[in-house]
Amino acid sequence: MIKAVIFDLDGTLIDTEKYYRINWPKAFEHFGYKMTDEQYLSLRSLGKPFVQKTLKEYSGDNNFDYDTVIKYRSKLMEETIAKNGIQMKKGADELLKFLSQKNIKIAVATASPVERAKRYLEKVNLLSYFNKIISARNMNEGKPSPDVYLFACKELELPPEECLAIEDSPNGVLSAARAGCKVVMVPEFIQPDYEISKLLFAKKENLSEIIELF
Repeated sequence: MIKAVIFDLDGTLIDTEKYYRINWPKAFEHFGYKMTDEQYLSLRSLGKPFVQKTLKEYSGDNNFDYDTVIKYRSKLMEETIAKNGIQMKKGADELLKFLSQKNIKIAVATASPVERAKRYLEKVNLLSYFNKIISARNMNEGKPSPDVYLFACKELELPPEECLAIEDSPNGVLSAARAGCKVVMVPEFIQPDYEISKLLFAKKENLSEIIELF
């Protein structure tokens, strides 16, 4: 029996990954590096230690300054969002309303900082639905390691097997599955391969379709 649903944020609840897809390569280019689209896709949902290591490899620079690059990318993101706004993903409000009416606990487990997650959810009028906002920034590793989902389950006072995780990326699916949660993938940009598909409880085209699982 599912007693809680834990959502990824970017690309799952809010339509921001399209902005990251533009601004990651722009930030890299600004500092004289090059990032392919395939490389950007590999970064999705990665926890900070993994991102730091991966970006250094992509840059080919032993003196790569992660903090400076991430700060510039964050600046680009804020400018993009100020100009274009944020939209919720299809079915987000419908699913959250359904879960709330069923008294199912609702949380976010994201690679983004808590402050940013709350601010973005407020922009799309979804913040009030959530019992907990959990950031992988406060974990030792973050996705695809299980720690952020294990911590979210602990905060919700539920075992992982009673929690359903909703993710849009392979790294997120790995994190939730390794924690022992049931995982539904709503893919964005990347469809699950054979190995990721084996970890899924279900795959859906949009969030509203998840209602039929209850």
